[in-house]
Amino acid sequence: MLRGFYTAATGMIAQQRRTEMLTNNLANASTPGFKADQSSLRAFPEMLISHYGEKNVPTKNGLSLPTNNVIGQLNTGVYMQETIPAFLQGSLQETNNNTDVALVDVVMPMNEETGGNGSIFFTVANNAGEMRYTRNGNFTLDQQGFLTTAAGHYVLDENGSNIQLSGDNFTVRADGSIYQEETYVGVIGIAYAEDPNALVKEGDGLFRMEGAGGALPSAYATAGVQFGLQQGMLEQSNVDASRVMTDMMTAYRAFEANQKVLQAYDRSMEKAVNEIGKV
Repeated sequence: MLRGFYTAATGMIAQQRRTEMLTNNLANASTPGFKADQSSLRAFPEMLISHYGEKNVPTKNGLSLPTNNVIGQLNTGVYMQETIPAFLQGSLQETNNNTDVALVDVVMPMNEETGGNGSIFFTVANNAGEMRYTRNGNFTLDQQGFLTTAAGHYVLDENGSNIQLSGDNFTVRADGSIYQEETYVGVIGIAYAEDPNALVKEGDGLFRMEGAGGALPSAYATAGVQFGLQQGMLEQSNVDASRVMTDMMTAYRAFEANQKVLQAYDRSMEKAVNEIGKV
């Protein structure tokens, strides 16, 4: 019976964490370039319970043989294994703001190992100067004329350098090249992730490479990758608010069901202690 307490408790914890993930998705439903997280629930490994003992064999000198009686399997509960962002293209919204740029996926090759498609990202530098990646094209110009994200991270060109402009009267073409009054400035850095699930989410809509994998390759130099850039537009979040609300209700009901199971075990234990224990 005590194992039942732990099984019900793990179900409650898993649904609580899933609810927190769904709440975060809903809170970022209007964040440009945000990729909704998806949860993966998994049962703990099952245990095979056996009873070890001894069997006495009636012989002249006496003989004791070890025995192994299989009792059965025991499931130890469930847990939320991981959260994986869904790297699907969000809808595009026109803003008519020159500093807003949206990435448009045209052809993203399929990864034969994972069975999923790759994804492209803007390359930016965080406050420590480290390479990061984002789908949020809500850019702006700082006081020195550098192109930055809304959070103040420098947007990089294809050579990994900051992009400096003399004003917001510039043009970003579909191929990523930047012109200011017909003068070529550079090309916005676009990285390609063959397996985007290997990226780790950070704050401010940023992703980083997991471990010591190094920087992502350039999307311009990757065979089979086709994409475009749209100035004056923003890629919206791919969160489906109505679906998230439904999933949150489902998670709440599952949490409530596990809670009732836990209460039933508690009442049974109370009866065993107060009534059976008196006998």
